[in-house]
Amino acid sequence: MERKVKHLTTMVEQHKQGKTNGIYAVCSAHPLILEAAIRYAQAWRTPLLIEATSNQVDQFGGYTGMTPADFHGFVRRLAGELNFPESDLILGGDHLGPNRWQKLPAADAMAHADTLIESYVAAGFKKIHLDCSMSCADDPLPLTDEIVAERAARLAKVAEDTCQRHFGKSDLVYVIGTEVPVPGGAHESLQTLEVTTPEAARATLEAHRQAFERQGLAAVWPRIIALVVQPGVEFDHTHVIDYQPRRAVALSGIPEAYDTLVFEAHSTDYQTLQSLRQLVKDHFAILKVGPALTFALREALFSLAAAEAELLPAQACSRLRQVLEKVMLERPEYWQSHYHGDDAVQRLARGYSYSDRIRYYWPDRQVDAAFSRLIRNLTDNAIPLPLISQYLPLQYGKVRRGELAATPSALIIDRIQDVLQQYHVACQGATTHSA
Repeated sequence: MERKVKHLTTMVEQHKQGKTNGIYAVCSAHPLILEAAIRYAQAWRTPLLIEATSNQVDQFGGYTGMTPADFHGFVRRLAGELNFPESDLILGGDHLGPNRWQKLPAADAMAHADTLIESYVAAGFKKIHLDCSMSCADDPLPLTDEIVAERAARLAKVAEDTCQRHFGKSDLVYVIGTEVPVPGGAHESLQTLEVTTPEAARATLEAHRQAFERQGLAAVWPRIIALVVQPGVEFDHTHVIDYQPRRAVALSGIPEAYDTLVFEAHSTDYQTLQSLRQLVKDHFAILKVGPALTFALREALFSLAAAEAELLPAQACSRLRQVLEKVMLERPEYWQSHYHGDDAVQRLARGYSYSDRIRYYWPDRQVDAAFSRLIRNLTDNAIPLPLISQYLPLQYGKVRRGELAATPSALIIDRIQDVLQQYHVACQGATTHSA
């Protein structure tokens, strides 16, 4: 088994032995997010798990324009430029299944999903989240556990065959199950959130176990390292539902009955450090984070744009905030179905929602040009310390202590790493001793 896969299986083994440890997964394709994550993992000498979702990256390019091979190559090159060991870099695929093709009949959607899985595995992704929970055009709503498991097992067979064909062995690890609401933050305002019941978790596991056996994949079962469930964490545009351990007591005991299984928690963005630590302790040993990282990126860029407006005449400024607003209004497809209310509410959400639909617009040419101008302006015109204190106060202390350069790129990366630090601390764990 490759060292990078061994990082994951060893983490699960140690967690099972009583070390309350885990690993976080960085779910983003933005170069600055990835650079911040690589630099952070390098500084702390830890492995780094980076995941692409089926929306971001697929065989047709996804919304990033990258295929799995493109994304894998991009991340590897970036890691190489930063001298990060490739053996410590783990790539995963998130929500892989018919998600992108739900409007098609199931037969067509699953044919696309077969190719999706094949392209991820052939590119070198080693952690595969099989998610066939969504109904297609001619499916019942909702799908039964049996149908979901049957489709997941079919995709696992494709993955195993592809891995054998391309690498001469099968060393993939799998995650099964899904969370509710949808990935990436709830579409609507949340008041309450149902925690997955222990019965539902057991039913999902049993349906998948039987389906894998029918596909001749019984030997693969120990490599299913995690089950995705809903522990009761989520965020909408302006609120965060914090983890409440007492509501998940029965659920958190489920992994204790399985030798090689932990939980994977999605939508953990914006949870407090205390909640993240408790999640890991309660066997949610894989923590996914995405929007909170791009939210921090957006915060840093808006802060720098505000500093720029204080430093330079209006005609020389990047007008990043205004350019973003213009582009988002011209191309509303990434936020329109998420943000509701009157014009003022929608405008506030476009800029500041926890859901951070802005992340879909950074690759736009106009936005990227404004971003580049902002960085250039603040590189050519040093940011005075009082403005750093005003707009990036967490970074100001580090600049004053000589720990951080006052350059725009360093300030942005450090702001992103503020978020990563919480996940790193939560996942460190400590050996527990029984009385």
